[in-house]
Amino acid sequence: MEKKEIKVNQVVEVFNLEIICGKELLDTEVEGGYASDMLSDVMANGKKGDIWITLQGHPNIVAVAKLKEIAAIVMVNNRKPEEETVKKAKAENIPIMTTTLPAFEIAGRLHEMGISGSRE
Repeated sequence: MEKKEIKVNQVVEVFNLEIICGKELLDTEVEGGYASDMLSDVMANGKKGDIWITLQGHPNIVAVAKLKEIAAIVMVNNRKPEEETVKKAKAENIPIMTTTLPAFEIAGRLHEMGISGSRE
């Protein structure tokens, strides 16, 4: 099966995500997806180009996203990032969006869209 190119801006549009910061960075290709609230887990298993689903909103999510070259962070359950997180994300060029959907729902919908959590 041929891999379909999906960009962050398409995900934002399809799921009507609220852009918190990084609007100018949404032309990035999404290579895969990862869902976790444990930063150590994302550091161990997240991959470059992933869209990361989390409910965490503290500044350390930006450090992990930068380290792993995450394409974008999606915060679930209508959570909002801390002010310091937004400042750090802007400085590090990491887009952050929010959704009212729970993690399970957005992950399933992203998978249906063609974004996989496993890559070969």
